[in-house]
Amino acid sequence: MTENVDERVDVIVIGAGAAGLMCAATAGFRGRKVLVLDHAPKAAAKIRISGGGQCNFTNRKVTPEDYICANPHFVKSALARFTPEDFLALVELHGIEYEERDQGKLFCAQRAGDLIHMLQTQAKWAGAEVRVKTPVQSVIAPTQNAPGLVKTDSTNIACETLVVATGGKAYPKLKATDWGLRFAEQLGLSVRPTRPGLVPLHLDGAALAFCQSLAGNSLPVTLQTADRQVRDQLLFTHQGLSGPAVLQLSNYWQPGQAIRIDWLPDQDALEALKALRDENGRLDRWLQTFWPKKMVQAWLKWHPDAPINLGDAGNESLEAIARELHSASWYPVDDGGYDKAEVMLGGVDTDAISSKTLAVKTWPKVHFIGEVLDVTGRLGGYNFQWAWASGHAAGSVA
Repeated sequence: MTENVDERVDVIVIGAGAAGLMCAATAGFRGRKVLVLDHAPKAAAKIRISGGGQCNFTNRKVTPEDYICANPHFVKSALARFTPEDFLALVELHGIEYEERDQGKLFCAQRAGDLIHMLQTQAKWAGAEVRVKTPVQSVIAPTQNAPGLVKTDSTNIACETLVVATGGKAYPKLKATDWGLRFAEQLGLSVRPTRPGLVPLHLDGAALAFCQSLAGNSLPVTLQTADRQVRDQLLFTHQGLSGPAVLQLSNYWQPGQAIRIDWLPDQDALEALKALRDENGRLDRWLQTFWPKKMVQAWLKWHPDAPINLGDAGNESLEAIARELHSASWYPVDDGGYDKAEVMLGGVDTDAISSKTLAVKTWPKVHFIGEVLDVTGRLGGYNFQWAWASGHAAGSVA
């Protein structure tokens, strides 16, 4: 190496987020001299804002099927070797109170900052140093025969092993960038196409006006695309649709595709409407047993041909109402973009990465972990569990 070297460490981790800090502590506890670099002003900013400030840090039940990856087997090794129970043990060791919510989601009981403090404390105990406000200017990747060199504004640092934990493009306001993707391409690795994930969907025209009239209201629905069905809460917004059901479905929705909405997933609307007709019942009163009055009014305005008094309604009319209640086709015009996305879909192609060590097969002294990889979990703590598991896997060998 002809460059001047100011410092030497065993491992440099680029990115002081969830995966990077977990990796740093794991490697540090093995006796490795670890340095974490991040250009952002504070470590783990994404943890701080996630889950409404309480951070949904994992889930009681995590399986490989909870992840989208071009290679569905890739996540199995890391997830099996660092489980939600392993992370919970760490949370309990640090005395952090947590609570379990619906569908096994685990949150900090107080604030997400407790989790950041835990990760920073772990890194400190392990002897790892974390430097923020330290952008990386250039990198020479380490090889089996030569150390790597990371240049910052103020120093040149040599390392035996390099770990890329720079995350994805989601939340650019928190200094998220595509640095890791560009560095992967410099190493000759393939990067699978990226797009926002776990993101609200935008509408226009009459559908948007409908949502705007109900902004802030939510209700349970079943949503479906061509190949995916989701049952959860839908939230109306001033831009269109959000809430857990929509965020989940957004990982599978493609521009131009319709989404089908079942507004009454627990009902057989046609049979109920026929029974109401026999009783000379009213459509609006029946709908109010499931929806807020405001939703009923908006839906009836959206469907002006729907008869209010069902006594004289024909079968064709009832069938049309039932179709709109169980299989309404809506066409989002766009998603909310990376500003509103919780994660990035796509990333570094996992075919180039060892599933056991997260090392690049052609650059065994370079590891990629966390969201920068083509691994995306569904909503509910799965993306953080991938950060912990992949960080632990790389830190165990780096």
